[in-house]
Amino acid sequence: MKPIAKEAEINWNIKASEVRVIDGEGKQIGILPLKEAIRLAEEQGLDLVAVAAHANPPVCRIMNYGKYKYQQSKRIQEARKHQTVVQVKEVKVRPRTEEHDFQFKMRHVKRFLEEGNKVKISMLFRGREIVHPEYGKELLDRIIEECKDRMVIEQPPRLEGRSMVMILAPKH
Repeated sequence: MKPIAKEAEINWNIKASEVRVIDGEGKQIGILPLKEAIRLAEEQGLDLVAVAAHANPPVCRIMNYGKYKYQQSKRIQEARKHQTVVQVKEVKVRPRTEEHDFQFKMRHVKRFLEEGNKVKISMLFRGREIVHPEYGKELLDRIIEECKDRMVIEQPPRLEGRSMVMILAPKH
């Protein structure tokens, strides 16, 4: 069954005088007066639900509306369970970062990429370091070289004020 609007028109809340009726198995019964369509639904112990209220005449289906809403909520809950949320993790480095600190940051970058998260690498320049942005670019190029098998460059290194920013995304 196709999903219908959040709050559908049900039984006597349907405003049309005539409706096109579809039974529980999906077979068209035809165009009936609203009273007769509701009587048909009540005989089966079900509800008359407007699935296409803006059609002329409105299309209504005979169904158990409570059961239908329950199945819809379960489907939505199941879809939410299987979706993954990609986060952007940030790693900050400096142009004069020492080797051990660099390796430590690289382990973080690799772990974030393996977990399926994007990584924003921010190169921060202080004082006169901004005069030599090529040192920062070299360090970012080294990060790219070490992670090239795990990532795709989403945004190449770009100087923004006193920082150089680069965004890496995991390879799928």
